[in-house]
Formats: sequence, structure tokens, C-alpha cells
Amino acid sequence: MPAGRRAGYGRRYSACGLVVVAWLVGSTSTANGVAGREPPLPKDRPLLKMIVAYGLFGFGYVVTATFLVAIVRQGGGGRVFEAAVWMVTGLAGLPSLWLWQKVAARVGLYAAYALACLVEVVGVTASVAVGGHAGPLLAGVLFGGTFIALTALGLQTARQLVPQAPRRVLAMMTAAFGIGQIIGPIAAGLLAQASGNYVLASIMAALILLASGLIAWSAAPKSP
Repeated sequence: MPAGRRAGYGRRYSACGLVVVAWLVGSTSTANGVAGREPPLPKDRPLLKMIVAYGLFGFGYVVTATFLVAIVRQGGGGRVFEAAVWMVTGLAGLPSLWLWQKVAARVGLYAAYALACLVEVVGVTASVAVGGHAGPLLAGVLFGGTFIALTALGLQTARQLVPQAPRRVLAMMTAAFGIGQIIGPIAAGLLAQASGNYVLASIMAALILLASGLIAWSAAPKSP
């Protein structure tokens, strides 16, 4: 499927998801099944930082997720190599959640999130900076090995910050993520069209992911 069509479908699905999220925010039942509304989300800085960081992650990761095959194709890779890159990406994703949960248990959720963002930055950059077959394959391994785990780690930090309103905070995080997913391919597509390749778009995505990790790192609760 052409990259443009995949991006179009992604934007439609994200928009539909936002409608569902908006409905969930106003839900009158709590996660434990007790009747009544969850309390409003606190207006504190760590939560705001994590919402922003998660939205930036949605923006940054979706650029490579949308255009990785196009990057491989533009680099001269054939259909067999395109399939191989996606296979490597999928295989790297299989143990990623288990692996990053182990990392989080040792260094903490926020540090694990920031470290996973940094690893993904290397993968996104490699997709356009490393020549030959090595760049896309390295990108597949590092991207596949982080983006699923980052999704889970980000939501876990939100649950940790607002345990009294889990549905509200997860809905807000999902909304931020969806907005990033909608904007990311549009911005990357415009850059790719203007430049004739995906280098600037991938660099933009890498910088956005780096910002996401730094913001999440700064949101970690400070020890007394």
C-alpha cells in the first residue's frame, strides 16, 4: 500500500479514536466499576509534561512507522528487502515490552521511557543516515524494539501520577498521542515533498522523540 494511503488511513483512525476518547473523558463510571465520576485531573506540572511528552512521541514514532518502507524503496531496496525490514521490526517488537519492563524495574518508569526514546532516536536517524541495507535494518531493530514499550511506559507513568482517575488520565494521554499521530505524517510528508527525500522528515522525527524523552525525564517525581 502506498505510504500516502497508509498515512490517510492512519489519520482517519486517529480522528475516530479522538471521538471515542472525548466520550471516555466524560464517562460517569470509574475503573473499579463504582458508580460516579472520577475526580478531575490535577493541574500539576509533571502530568502536563507527560501529556506533552506522549503527544510528541505519537508525532515522532509515526513518521518512521508511516514512511519506513518508502525510505527503503527510495534507497533502492527491492520488495524482498522491504518485507525483510518489516519482519525485523516485528520480531524486535515481540520481546520489547518484557525487556523494557525489566529496565523500568531497575531504573524507574521515567528513566526507562527517556532511554527508550533515545534508542528510538538512534533507529530513526539510522534509517536515513546509514547507507546500504544496514541503515533500514538497524532502524527496524531499534524502532521495533521500542515503540510498543514506549506506548506502555507512557501510560504507566500517567497511571502512577493520577491513580485516583485512571480512565480520565488514560483518555487524555491517548488524545495527545492521537493528535501527534495526525500531525506527524502531514508535517513529514510536506518536508519530504519539498526536499525530495525523507532525511529532513526523519531528522525532525528524531528531534521530536528526543524532546519527548527529555520532557518525560524532567517529569519524574523528585526524591524528598
